[in-house]
Amino acid sequence: MSGIVIFGAGGRAGRRAVAEAVARGHRVTAVVRDPAAHADLAGERVALVAGDVTDAGSVAAVAAGHDAAINAAVRLDVSSEDFYASAAHALLDGLARTEVRRLLLVGIGTVLETAPGVPVHDAPGFPAEGRAFSLGHAVQVEVFHGADTEIEDPKHRTLAAIAA
Repeated sequence: MSGIVIFGAGGRAGRRAVAEAVARGHRVTAVVRDPAAHADLAGERVALVAGDVTDAGSVAAVAAGHDAAINAAVRLDVSSEDFYASAAHALLDGLARTEVRRLLLVGIGTVLETAPGVPVHDAPGFPAEGRAFSLGHAVQVEVFHGADTEIEDPKHRTLAAIAA
């Protein structure tokens, strides 16, 4: 049994990650901004805690003692680019202060390319209302690709090696 800290555990993807981790026998720390709003997440193998994925100190505090981290956090009340860049930097800094070296990011497929050099969000016909959200995820990917870190993806490659 591993310990997994899940940021954004109260959202759609976060809840699914919590359920899957528990079903596989893992111990989970479900991180949300307001635990009172997500009390239903707490359970036998799920500790519900308050945390802020955009604050490196908070990331380090809630991630300490875990084997892996998942980031499924979303903020729709702030700029997606600002949120995802802040979260990426805080995760890199905060996790580096702990023993957590594995990180799984829940992202969006619109940052993938439809043709060389053309992400889905830049393709003709992509809905304008979804572009800013997708660009936020793209910024997050750029931050991780440019990072000099020992944090790995689930395939055991450092994030810096993935960018190469």
